[in-house]
Amino acid sequence: METHLFAVRTAANREDQVIDYLISKLQRDKKPEVFIVVRPHGMRGYIFIEASSQEVAQNAIQNVPYARGILPREIPYAEIEHMLEQVKIEMNIHKSDIVEIISGPFKRENAKVIRVNKAKEEIVVELLEAAVPIPITVKMDAVKVIRRESEEEETKEI
Repeated sequence: METHLFAVRTAANREDQVIDYLISKLQRDKKPEVFIVVRPHGMRGYIFIEASSQEVAQNAIQNVPYARGILPREIPYAEIEHMLEQVKIEMNIHKSDIVEIISGPFKRENAKVIRVNKAKEEIVVELLEAAVPIPITVKMDAVKVIRRESEEEETKEI
């Protein structure tokens, strides 16, 4: 199947929100014609989507808040390739680490790692600010480590 890359204009500094809305809409509508949604690092006011046609891309962003429209021409991959970087999931997350959730409904929340499932690339965390600790399963790429338990032990010894 042939795919095409399109630039979607967004409200400035709302790129992440557009992506969140778009992905939840695509998951709800189960649209297999949209393959990739990309936010190039350092580029404001635009995201890119790979779809089977411009019509499919247009329908995907319809009624998505802060999405302003699709640029009229297809974008060659070579034009945005330099803005993309391969991201390898860091498997350096351990039980009892303190992490910050960087995507999803609990974005910007701090949590403690309870369990690590490297095969599924998921971790189970408990939110630190929650009144009642509830285990939440998140993907490893949805968190960043902000404090290690081994660092805490080293500072206690000093």
